[in-house]
Amino acid sequence: MSHIDYYFTVLSPWAFFGGKRFAQIADKNGVSVTFKPVDIGQLFSRTGGQLPKDRHPSRMEYRMQELKRWSKALDMPINLNPAHWPTNGAPASYAIIAAQNAGTGDVGVLVNALMRSIWMDEKDIAEDAVIKECLSEAGFDPSLADSGLLMGAETYAKNTDDAVNAGVFGSPFYVCDDGEKFWGQDRLDLLDAYLAERG
Repeated sequence: MSHIDYYFTVLSPWAFFGGKRFAQIADKNGVSVTFKPVDIGQLFSRTGGQLPKDRHPSRMEYRMQELKRWSKALDMPINLNPAHWPTNGAPASYAIIAAQNAGTGDVGVLVNALMRSIWMDEKDIAEDAVIKECLSEAGFDPSLADSGLLMGAETYAKNTDDAVNAGVFGSPFYVCDDGEKFWGQDRLDLLDAYLAERG
């Protein structure tokens, strides 16, 4: 079975746009996935990127245009200026890591629920109550939000190191087991075609 390491930040609207389509592509092609949430600030600083707040206004203007275009193209309405963004993505990332280790629910559903909380529901995913609600929605024990924090922090840091070592520099980023890389939800059709060719 082919495998993909999926690097992302829970704060990314682009990862939100691509989440369900990526799950469908992985399922259709019989690909296993490891979800690897990363510290996007650390990733950017180590690979030459910048957080949105530090980017030139022309880049931010274009980003907003692209968000509007993709929201319309995918029929996925989002809040372009969500009330709780940016926020601390670490607690939600720790919960994803704990959930993936628990293996009792659907990690993809959890990730989508967390991102939907930001980009549609105007919720703060740094809050325990929001994280627990998303865990329950995805079939996990909500108490996972309270356990494994040390392991979650260690894995979160390791995921970021792994991302740098794998040539990852943004979110979402899909790294196939043969080293082929795809950056951005707008490359999902190319990823799908590549996986189909591999068989």
